[in-house]
Amino acid sequence: MFKKKFVIIILLFSLVCQNTVLFAAETKYPNYAQEFLGTDKYEKINRKVFNFNRGLNKYAIRPIHTIWSSIMPKYGMDRIYGISNNIEYPVRLISSLIQRDFQTSKNESIRFFTNTILGLGGMFDPAKHLFHLEQSKENMEQALAACNVSPGQYFVMPVLSFTTPRGLFGKLFDTALNPSCYIATPILAIIKAGLLVNRTSYLQPLFKMVEANYADPYEIAKEAYGIDNYIKQTNKDRQDVMSSLYVPVKEEKVQDIPNKQVAEKKSEKENIVKIEVSSELLWPNLLYGGTKHNETGIPYNISAAPLEADKKLYNYNPQNPVVDSMRTALFALPGVDESIWNELSIWNRSFSKRIKTSSINITEGRDDYKYRYILQKTQSPLVVIIPSIGEGIMSGHSVLIGKIFYDAGYSVLIESSNFNWEFVKSMPENYRPGLPAKDADALKTISAKIINHLEEKQGYKFGDKVFVGTSFGALTSLFLADKESRHNTLGNTKFISICPPVDLIYAMKQVDKNSESWSKSSDNFKERVAETAAKVVKLYESKKDINFEINNLPFTEDEGKLITGFVMHQKLSDLIYTIENSQKNEKDELYYMINNMGYQDYAEKYLLSDGETCDDLIFETSLSSISSYLENNSNYKIYHSLNDYLTNKNQLKLLKQSTGNKTVLFDNGAHLGFLYRQEFIEDLKDTIKAYFAES
Repeated sequence: MFKKKFVIIILLFSLVCQNTVLFAAETKYPNYAQEFLGTDKYEKINRKVFNFNRGLNKYAIRPIHTIWSSIMPKYGMDRIYGISNNIEYPVRLISSLIQRDFQTSKNESIRFFTNTILGLGGMFDPAKHLFHLEQSKENMEQALAACNVSPGQYFVMPVLSFTTPRGLFGKLFDTALNPSCYIATPILAIIKAGLLVNRTSYLQPLFKMVEANYADPYEIAKEAYGIDNYIKQTNKDRQDVMSSLYVPVKEEKVQDIPNKQVAEKKSEKENIVKIEVSSELLWPNLLYGGTKHNETGIPYNISAAPLEADKKLYNYNPQNPVVDSMRTALFALPGVDESIWNELSIWNRSFSKRIKTSSINITEGRDDYKYRYILQKTQSPLVVIIPSIGEGIMSGHSVLIGKIFYDAGYSVLIESSNFNWEFVKSMPENYRPGLPAKDADALKTISAKIINHLEEKQGYKFGDKVFVGTSFGALTSLFLADKESRHNTLGNTKFISICPPVDLIYAMKQVDKNSESWSKSSDNFKERVAETAAKVVKLYESKKDINFEINNLPFTEDEGKLITGFVMHQKLSDLIYTIENSQKNEKDELYYMINNMGYQDYAEKYLLSDGETCDDLIFETSLSSISSYLENNSNYKIYHSLNDYLTNKNQLKLLKQSTGNKTVLFDNGAHLGFLYRQEFIEDLKDTIKAYFAES
């Protein structure tokens, strides 16, 4: 079954990429909006109209959608949506005929008559299930583009949002070809209005996601409009991604034996661990204090034996570490979002909708800190979830992990990453995330305040507490564990760390490499980006038709680097946008700076003192600085993967030697790409049960 989280991440990428701009030669990272739309000549007025549209949607349109979604169950909304799509057949037919795309004209005609007769006017889609005919997205703007009509300068219209002169004429022709526009009687006019409300209500989750996740929604929306138009006009949305989602894998069935590792199949020569003389791989004090090396280049305290996995993921079919890490989007659980009601409905009581949002002031004069929580009806232990770098309180992973703990009897508190832009807005103005020890101090202060507030509100004390972190959140939680071991303020606390970067500076460099690899060559850049984005969009749209376990994603390694690199740089962009207080800067100047900054550049600008380099932060930002805690305590558990591209084998080997069976290594999954696997979920549940029994 296709996993909901994957929808969220690929939707994020489609949004983010949907305005891919030609990057200027003088910037390190692409300016996606300019590539597909050109210069924003009317940016000041566009931003004002965009903000007007946001306010109109929030206070007028969204309430109407909420009322409608609370009257009509999701099943009914889907049937009505099908009818409105079916009515628009003339638009798709004429557009495809003008483009001389006669195959699409034929398919659309078959679809229309089949769905009208057998599908009860379009309420159902037998053409798709019987004849495997997908609906096209043809409209009259595409027809005008095929006739070489120039789009003209883009601008933001009230209600309509982003458009161009060509887009306006296209919408005019779409309206003229829509049979429902010629409905004149009051009753039918009301029906037409209902169709419009029903159709537009499907866009609200998208609007909410943009507003909640990005520091500058205007820039993201602009990018989204640009690439979406380009994909449609070049028919890149017709790619087949379904056929590549599963690849049969023939594997030996190896029975897992507790505490026995599965050896990697490498030659003796390949098993030799080499240390590169660079800040990326040289670890003079990582976890152990020695700096001497033998003749093979191996520190004396690092075993030359091959690094082995503790658990095997069967039928995983690894592609490459970057694409494998994207499988984190497949993480899903039953009941999290399932409801007969639409997401906007007040009757939707799925787990994710029952999670409440609140806030508390951390720094006087700064924004309140937002958090989410769901509590058990009686006194219980508490899990505090810290998401990956840049993720906020709406993180899908946090909700899913919270569901596992909630089902086991825990109350759940979801906080945001220290690297999240909203987190920074709640902290003192000089706060700059990225130094794990200081970030752990902030996390400790915030968590204590929230827990005290919730305890006062509920009238009881929580039992034991478990901090669960992923990626950068996992690293921060381990630094918090070290601080708690020396000065306990949070009570009896345990920690679960999933894929923590062993060395944050090394991880930053790996992220930058993924992002920068696309700026080394501009050959067919626009086409390559659009094709990748089209795959993402197509995969999102096909989610309902996927009813098997995915073990392959339709992306090359380069495409995976584009997607992950873009997402990671967007998170950094939001942070820099917030730190630089964009109200006082010209947007062109601000985004020029943003497009020239990677994570290493961020560290050099905001984290270093005069005369320091990133290499000076290696010890301070790595697990080596808390080696004493890792070696001498047992109130934590670490999950990692052998092919995590944000670490290397030497780092993992030293981590394993220091932590022993407190670290579980999977043979595949890369960075968080094993979260959806049953092997991980069952092991996590066993850990939770053990913690719960102890509490």
